[in-house]
Amino acid sequence: MPNESVRQLYIDELRDLYNAETQLVKALPKMAKASSSDELRQAFEEHLRQTSEHVSRLEQIFEMLDEKPTGKKCLGMEGLVKEAAETMKEDYVDAVMDAGIIGAAQRVEHYEIAGYGTVRTLAELMGENEHVTLLEQTLEEEKQTDQKLTELAEDVNSQAKETETGEEASETRSRTGKGSPRRAA
Repeated sequence: MPNESVRQLYIDELRDLYNAETQLVKALPKMAKASSSDELRQAFEEHLRQTSEHVSRLEQIFEMLDEKPTGKKCLGMEGLVKEAAETMKEDYVDAVMDAGIIGAAQRVEHYEIAGYGTVRTLAELMGENEHVTLLEQTLEEEKQTDQKLTELAEDVNSQAKETETGEEASETRSRTGKGSPRRAA
């Protein structure tokens, strides 16, 4: 039997992740809706489907442990979700908003990668091989999502920079009276 305090830590960490994932299930549709890029919106919709699977895997682990998944609030995810919501309230133009949302989403992914890495290691330590398999599957999906967001960011950030350059030119025309000012939509 593994050290009881290690088992309790493992359960606490799993509960934290479970709450984090359930918070994310609520936040991802809002992030998808705020995205102007169809590709980014689709990535959030796909990750929402994956996140529901992550919740199910965690529920499987809790069932194997004969424990309940509830009882802990993930303050880290709560803060990350609030920061994302603040970004989405800003008055950024499309590509700039998408860049901000991607940044918020990647912070979430890095947080989850750290959490799943921790519980996978604890599961290995306790000899919970079935748990390790389930947790590694989720960990790999989180890493793939982070990579997908990085790829999307390369294009979106370039578009955001072009938008910024266009706005600067418009402001210059406006100040000098040459041409009409235009705001990127």
